[in-house]
Amino acid sequence: MKLLRMLGIALVAVAAVSLASAQSWTPVQNVPNVGFGAMALLTDGRVLLHEEQSGASNWYTLTPDINGQYATGTWTQVASLPSGYAPLYFGSVVLPDGRYIIEGGEYNNGHGDWTKLGAIYDPVANSWTSVTPPTGWTNIGDAPSVILTNGTYMQASCCDSPPSAALLDASTLTWTSTGSGKFDSYDEEGMTLLPGGNVLAVDAYVGKYESAGKNWETYNPGTGAWTSQGSTPEQYWDSAADCGGSGSASFELGPAVLMPSGTVFQAGANSCAAGHTGVYTVSSGTWAAGPDFPDSFDIADGPAALEINGNVMMFASPGVFGTGGQMFEWNGSTLTELPNPPNGPSDSSYYGHLLMLPTGQVMFTDFSNDVELFNSAGSPYTGWNPTLLLSNLVFSPGSTVRLNGTNFNGASQNNAYGDDFQDATNYPIIRFTNVATGHVFYGKTHGHSSMAVGYHGPTYTSVDIPSDIETGTTYLQVVVNGIASKNYQIGIN
Repeated sequence: MKLLRMLGIALVAVAAVSLASAQSWTPVQNVPNVGFGAMALLTDGRVLLHEEQSGASNWYTLTPDINGQYATGTWTQVASLPSGYAPLYFGSVVLPDGRYIIEGGEYNNGHGDWTKLGAIYDPVANSWTSVTPPTGWTNIGDAPSVILTNGTYMQASCCDSPPSAALLDASTLTWTSTGSGKFDSYDEEGMTLLPGGNVLAVDAYVGKYESAGKNWETYNPGTGAWTSQGSTPEQYWDSAADCGGSGSASFELGPAVLMPSGTVFQAGANSCAAGHTGVYTVSSGTWAAGPDFPDSFDIADGPAALEINGNVMMFASPGVFGTGGQMFEWNGSTLTELPNPPNGPSDSSYYGHLLMLPTGQVMFTDFSNDVELFNSAGSPYTGWNPTLLLSNLVFSPGSTVRLNGTNFNGASQNNAYGDDFQDATNYPIIRFTNVATGHVFYGKTHGHSSMAVGYHGPTYTSVDIPSDIETGTTYLQVVVNGIASKNYQIGIN
């Protein structure tokens, strides 16, 4: 739990930290004079952003301009949350039907407590619907959530005993319990979807303090159970074992991101020294120690995102909740400093949020109205460009069509934070570019056949052709995690 005061604002070789080149930040223009935090990529290409301040129930969208650029897009305030629900640090995902759900949260209505309220946003109706929590839950709090490979939303409670999780039927808004055998509370932990469908969690030992604890576990959707798998090579949650012990522990944990290489990069928190990092190889189920952050940097809550070049960028800061933030990049063997966003030196890691956009840029928010876009260097990673099998080459404005192809869910969830915030983008975005004008339009996707990361097999989705799309010869692209398909030439009439 973070302090409310923030609202005022094979072994992997250790490598020396140096500054990466040819990477840059672009400010987003005309940002409303509010502080933005949590955000999500809607399936129609818009970004949904939360006004991140005490008691705020306000949300905004950023629509890319007619040339497809987010930096010069249009800001619009949309519907506010239902009365009585105005949280920070909640569970959050974009559902396969295109709606957006948030659950629980800290500091509801500006009070320093947790809540078990929740709501779903319908981007077509521009309205929120309250969600009744699972029966018997005390609190959801700022607990983790994930979309499983079959498209089912899994939400955990923060602190119930025994640890509680449930699966949502999105059509009826009813819950079914799951997650038996969990080693400890879900509080402070993240959940990383793996190829094959299991979910990875590195334990944070909340309510079960062990100074040397290093347990990690996996959830099997087929059995609905967690299984402890052993110990990580180093400790990634903050136990404060060397500087005060249980009374000083924050129990915080950094983000974990699946990479195209089939490894998961895990960042750690440490109030006593620099944070550790680890690398989990999915195929072998084994861990290796990664390089420590330099100096006293770590990520005690904070964001990470997979860049289109296949590297992981992340936002770290000194100690636990200290300011003086710095962007880093992991390329699979070295940890390297990146150029900082303008507010980086005055931010703590947990201020930050990262979101991959269809342009391949990564959006950064930090509770201020300085919204920035990161431009990565290097070529897009290969093997994950979506492909299409088109049976029809002519579409009508306002119609809905099914698109079949491959790689519609990408190599990874792409973005990670932990228990406070989730913004995975492993779903297809459909972009149309009129050949004559160059104007860009996005169609709303829904009904994805799968949400399986690391899956190359056949998939499909439905897309609503925009009613205002320009007619004529048009290029169609499928984009997942910023990785675009080739241009498919179609006609709009």
